[in-house]
Amino acid sequence: MSQIRHNWTRDEITAIYNKPLLTLVLEAANVHAQNHKFGEVQISSLLSIKTGGCSEDCSYCPQAARYNTGVNVQALMKVDDVVTSAKAAQAGGASRFCMGAAWREVRNNSDFERVLEMVKEVNGLGMEVCCTLGMVTEDQAEKLAQAGLYAYNHNIDTSRDHYTEIITTRTYDDRLDTLGNVRKAGISVCSGGIIGLGENDADRIGMLLTLANLPEHPGSVPINTLVPVAGTPLQNNSKVPFDELVRMIATARIVMPASAVRLSAGRLDLSVSEQALCFMAGANSIFAGDKLLTTPNPEFNSDMQMFKLLGLTPKEAFADAPEKKHAHVHEHA
Repeated sequence: MSQIRHNWTRDEITAIYNKPLLTLVLEAANVHAQNHKFGEVQISSLLSIKTGGCSEDCSYCPQAARYNTGVNVQALMKVDDVVTSAKAAQAGGASRFCMGAAWREVRNNSDFERVLEMVKEVNGLGMEVCCTLGMVTEDQAEKLAQAGLYAYNHNIDTSRDHYTEIITTRTYDDRLDTLGNVRKAGISVCSGGIIGLGENDADRIGMLLTLANLPEHPGSVPINTLVPVAGTPLQNNSKVPFDELVRMIATARIVMPASAVRLSAGRLDLSVSEQALCFMAGANSIFAGDKLLTTPNPEFNSDMQMFKLLGLTPKEAFADAPEKKHAHVHEHA
């Protein structure tokens, strides 16, 4: 097992990031093999439970109310409909079910009570339940934990230096405070970012430095590549070169050896051989299903064909946290 460190320096991470690509991938693959079951990939499914109409100004996001992106505002889904989606995702091989609401923050109202009910119901299926609902207080995080929430996603998006170029309606420290509240509640933190936001290499390294030096490394680190959406300020950003994505995944794997590194948004643009190099470089988690909130994603069937071709196996729910395993685990007949 690799040593888990929280005192990385910018120079150390920069030196790793700038290694020749195949040397970097080889090193990351070795770290990966020491800390994880090589070839085992966690499959998550993501459902938008409340779409559009968000008051934030995140420059990449089609769900911001201020941008005209063709995303229709939809009210919070009903609990039964969410459970139906979760069952379908589970049948398709997903062990984690993530529910996303386009909110700036959680408010203590009937909508939050409904989300808590969703968490309880999906947890009862024996899936790891994840939410991404914007900012949460300590008290709200505690309520989510009591309902059976396994993980909470709140990305830091980019480096502290580049952050104000992308978002002005909340601060970098607001994001870190939410991660702290989630961590205090004993919920697994899921936090990563997006490349392709007009940042430079120093910003990418800065983002990894922030994540790697948190008091605990996130349980999951999503590495997203921007999918430019018409109507958003970043609609004309160019596509991230594939080698830069691999570099980010490999560096994240080396500096956060025990975390899951998730190949997230932008995966639809990758060939199977490109995804194979991402898995080789340490990615061991994907989103599967036809949509990532409002962004297209490969379908379950094509992913299962890829798993077969590459000899990958889906990871079972709660494999990393037997002590958190809940009583209502679904028995497969």
